[in-house]
Amino acid sequence: MAAMIEIFDTTLRDGEQSPGASMNEHEKLQMARQLERLGVDIIEAGFPIASKQEFESVRKVAETVKECRVAALARALPEDIKRAAQALENAAHPVLHTFIATSDIHMTHKLRMEREQVLAAADKAVRLAKSLVPRVEFSAEDSTRSDWDFLVEMVKIAIAAGADVINLPDTVGYTTPNEIRDMFKYVIANTPGSDKVVFSSHNHNDLGLAVANALAAVEGGARQIECTVNGIGERAGNTSLEEVVMAMRTRNNVYPYDCRINSREIVPSSTLLGMLTGLAIPYNKPVVGRNAFAHESGIHQHGVIANALTYEIMSPESVGRNRSDLVLGKHSGRAGLAKRSRELGYDFDEAQLDRLYEKFIDLADKKREVFDDDLRMLIVRMINEDFELYHLVEVDTFGRNPAKALIKLGKGGETFTDSATGDGPVHAACVAIERITGASGRLETFEIRATTPGKEALGEAYVTVDFAGQIFKGKGASTDIIEASVAAYLDAVNKYLAYRESAENGITLRGM
Repeated sequence: MAAMIEIFDTTLRDGEQSPGASMNEHEKLQMARQLERLGVDIIEAGFPIASKQEFESVRKVAETVKECRVAALARALPEDIKRAAQALENAAHPVLHTFIATSDIHMTHKLRMEREQVLAAADKAVRLAKSLVPRVEFSAEDSTRSDWDFLVEMVKIAIAAGADVINLPDTVGYTTPNEIRDMFKYVIANTPGSDKVVFSSHNHNDLGLAVANALAAVEGGARQIECTVNGIGERAGNTSLEEVVMAMRTRNNVYPYDCRINSREIVPSSTLLGMLTGLAIPYNKPVVGRNAFAHESGIHQHGVIANALTYEIMSPESVGRNRSDLVLGKHSGRAGLAKRSRELGYDFDEAQLDRLYEKFIDLADKKREVFDDDLRMLIVRMINEDFELYHLVEVDTFGRNPAKALIKLGKGGETFTDSATGDGPVHAACVAIERITGASGRLETFEIRATTPGKEALGEAYVTVDFAGQIFKGKGASTDIIEASVAAYLDAVNKYLAYRESAENGITLRGM
């Protein structure tokens, strides 16, 4: 029987630290539910001490998720650990993840502590964490640049203090497969009681080796891999969940391991994360990219038609990408919509289904073919409406240079109308929104993408807007590009207004 590898997903914590990838509370909840469907063993929900918003997000995820463990990160400091434990109070399966650096460069320049002080701090941190939650993970930050004998000493202390999981991370993406394999073998072989804990590997992708290093760590004795959907994360990102899982599944003769992941939820998870963060998935991204199963060469096309295995080492269906995902049209009924929504992982009550059906019919009138990605975007947009301060009722634009826009926004049962002129229709509409909301920002980036193929494709707009030095992301979708762009700008405005309201109430938030 293949050895089981636990998948520790840190998309909501380390992944969210990727520039431009931050998510607000309800976006984190959507992603957490999808990770649960994906079958990860642990969801690292965040860093509760960072802010009140982060604490609340971790608490909500911990309350919601039932099928897998929920972890919260804490430095090796009493206040961090207690705060993390509070956020996990209602978790069905809580994990407190505490860490301290063990490399000389970190101890000297960041911690400014001697080795003995670091060992003592780790001992106290793990003991405190273990007194508060049943399962504790300890990470020796920057393990791959640490002295191996000191690492062994640290791991001994962490195990004696009650740690259940020992993580040896490649914090700066510095190591190579041979080095990390040997490091795990050395630490495990020289640490008494190493067979009583799970060893974990957390790798960054600065040299493009994160997946290779994770697999090598498993060969060295690690039985937990820490990773993120789409490989997002600090700097160049983390180990890609989809790549490391499918490497084990596809090359099981080389890597005789398995995990709980439902691989058919890989593409839905990747797609949802892209929608929530606005981070585009590269077309050539392994496993989940649009071109991952595309064959342009005539020789390749002929081979795939004859037998898909000639040029495909895995099937698109095995990772949740159907060769044809056309699902519904304007003559489809509510039952068909409800069925496909459930298949995509969303189970709505009657009122929610009524709202979704209205949006679906509106889209189906504009498009003959409604694809899964169209439906996912409609669902995400509907869920987001429940958290909006303002919602777009109507946008009308006239002329080009100058252009004029008439905007109607709804808020709390009221409708607000204003008009403005600008250099183009989108600029004019944004000025009108600013006049209604009182929030004025500077557009930093603006991007339009087609969600699905065809002339009538649903377009996605992504913006980043600077409000008084704070950057906020917005996203919108419509078959009308101007409407999608205006919706994206309004989304950023809503996030800024929520931030400002929280700040006025004394709550410290990071930019959403």
